[in-house]
Amino acid sequence: MDGIGPPLERPARRDLAWNAVDSNQFGTDEFIRFCRKLNIEPYICVNCGDGDMREAADWVEYCNGTGNSVLANLRRKNGSDKPHGIRYWGIGNEVDGPWQIGYKTAAEYARAVTEFGKVMKWADPDIKLIASANCIWGESKSDWVERGQLILEQAGNIVDYMALHWYVGNEANDFAAFMAVSELFEERLSAYEGLIRAMRLEKGIRRPIHISVDEWGVRPPRRPREFYTLEDALVTAMNLNAFIRHARSVRMANLTMITSPVKISVDALIAQTIFYPFELYRRTCGQQALDVFWDGETFDAACEGREYKDVRTLDVAATLDETGREMVIYVVNRSRQGPMETTISLADGQFTGSVEASVVNGPDIKAENAFETPDRVGTHRTAITAKGTSFTYSFEPHSVTALVCAVG
Repeated sequence: MDGIGPPLERPARRDLAWNAVDSNQFGTDEFIRFCRKLNIEPYICVNCGDGDMREAADWVEYCNGTGNSVLANLRRKNGSDKPHGIRYWGIGNEVDGPWQIGYKTAAEYARAVTEFGKVMKWADPDIKLIASANCIWGESKSDWVERGQLILEQAGNIVDYMALHWYVGNEANDFAAFMAVSELFEERLSAYEGLIRAMRLEKGIRRPIHISVDEWGVRPPRRPREFYTLEDALVTAMNLNAFIRHARSVRMANLTMITSPVKISVDALIAQTIFYPFELYRRTCGQQALDVFWDGETFDAACEGREYKDVRTLDVAATLDETGREMVIYVVNRSRQGPMETTISLADGQFTGSVEASVVNGPDIKAENAFETPDRVGTHRTAITAKGTSFTYSFEPHSVTALVCAVG
């Protein structure tokens, strides 16, 4: 209610979480117009901390109501005759975090998501509900198994997504450990997939329940004059590869820090290193994820207190387009020193000629795009030819590569 209506009449309120004052000038209707202009799907998170279920249901009614209710009419009065039609609604954010306003134990949140979700779906039965499942991993205070179990036991009939969060960084300046974070992604996604399958089986839940990794990424540089590095771009691509490999369950993955891929000053805007994996996958990714087997050189590393042995130096995913004639192979070469010559083979079909190789790289793993040197890391393209069932390609060290292949 603070963020709707005439902007000059909106109250400015202190934001306790961020120790700031929120003017409420960018509210619900502004957010929806922003999303429509960019042709992206809105996702609204209701307050499950110090908010209540009436407020949550009212927000759904304001946005999606079609009848002659006071809230639907208020939306019309504020300039939106047609319903906003918001599909995705989160119930709280990181409620397992003690730093949050209104932190909830596993039992408290399971009960809350059940009651919030019930009245929100009464307001609009067609919405998709995202439960705030877990943002704390591998710590003594972590209780993510119990949280997931209780949510699915009590609200499995209404929850559509289980939301997971993670951020990673290389504060220890250990390149091998940073490259091994791919194993964390695999462990977490695989474990949560198993938890959902187990609870659906035990409780007879026949409706699909997916995973939303709705906060993820490389932690941003701490100081204003610091920039993301090439190694951050490699980890960004490894996240995207993991989402492709787990596409059966991961149906949503959102970058919350929307301006992170760029850096802005008074008179300049540059693309940071992590911009280039996003641009590359956005431009090339197909609609169907493929199962890929790969083998090769490995390395050992310790990451976030866990020892990983025989981590494959190449991190790989692949997609196919809707026509079945364009396959894209994504490879992150985590070798710091030399290229890796690799044979790429099809189990079925053939390569039919053209292959475009797009490579994100820079001079070294610490390369960054600064205002003085905005192009140290970027994407370069080359064209090669491949026919038959296999071809050989040499992946550059510390690189992200997309091979867009014609197949038939």
